[in-house]
Amino acid sequence: MIPAPFLLYLGHSSDSVGIKTSRGLATFRPEDCVGEFRSIDCPLTLGLPRLTMEAAVLAGARTMVVGISNAGGTMNAEVIIDAAAALEAGMNVAAGLHQRLRDIPELVEIAVRRGLLLIDVRDPPGNLEVGNGRPRAGHRLLTVGTDCSVGKMYASLALVSAMQKRGIVADFRATGQTGMLIAGEGIPLDAVIADFISGAIERLAPSRYDDGWDVIEGQGSLFHPSFAGVSTGLLHGAQPEAIVLCHDPARAEMRGLPGRALPSLDRCLTANLDVARLTSPHVRAVGICLNTSTFSEPAAHDQCARTADSLGLPCTDPFRFGVDSILDYMSCIEPSQRVTSASS
Repeated sequence: MIPAPFLLYLGHSSDSVGIKTSRGLATFRPEDCVGEFRSIDCPLTLGLPRLTMEAAVLAGARTMVVGISNAGGTMNAEVIIDAAAALEAGMNVAAGLHQRLRDIPELVEIAVRRGLLLIDVRDPPGNLEVGNGRPRAGHRLLTVGTDCSVGKMYASLALVSAMQKRGIVADFRATGQTGMLIAGEGIPLDAVIADFISGAIERLAPSRYDDGWDVIEGQGSLFHPSFAGVSTGLLHGAQPEAIVLCHDPARAEMRGLPGRALPSLDRCLTANLDVARLTSPHVRAVGICLNTSTFSEPAAHDQCARTADSLGLPCTDPFRFGVDSILDYMSCIEPSQRVTSASS
């Protein structure tokens, strides 16, 4: 576990999607977030107090979380300078990027000298096995997407919370840096060697016999050339009984790939179901989750209603409107259509 409270790092970011890790912590662990650090040229805010490193320590922050993401997961010189300043001020530093804090000599020197921690979240467990695809007991729901960063984690957390409120045993299974920072555990799937991706998910969500649900956070998209490999391994390893498709209706092109259009929802849903059937022949689509944060509330309701009519599935914005419609739909699925035991 990362020592809390946190100072959330935005740095010089100008891409609102690129601060999703900081935003996720501010949304789902607000009691642990004392403020945000952003440079003078950063136009973004999480609505938290804007603090210097020294002020954050005085406010009780124990760890600065480098809550930014970019293609390749690297830290530029400015991020390294700010991380060094956080250490000198007396805070641990945590990051979920592919570039490890522990591989930056100047940060290691300061951390050792100051007796502080460098916490690299994106470290997969050792001794992973390749996936075997054998049927296993339990209920599993996987969120998938038309693109990366369209709300799969938000949808997963909303589903778990709503299930628990109904008295259903449910667990969130984190597969990315933000989800892991929120949950305190998980497997960073995009840091796993390709051969072991499906096996990693089999370990993350093994057989269960309590009639509970594992809600598995999706990653990437089958239609994103950069990340489709991770999405494929996740579909096979998750062996989902149910799939929820996530989409941002305001997005016109793939994140990081200007000019490449997103797939239609029906095409994306069909492709995900086809891939999932390799290890889960009875998989069902149970709902659509939209990120309508850029829409007015009436427009958001209209988007959800039109999408539901088009696809014949419940559609909601999980953060704005909840996911009861999806859970109600799931409750109507005949038990005979579910994969509930290793002999199914």
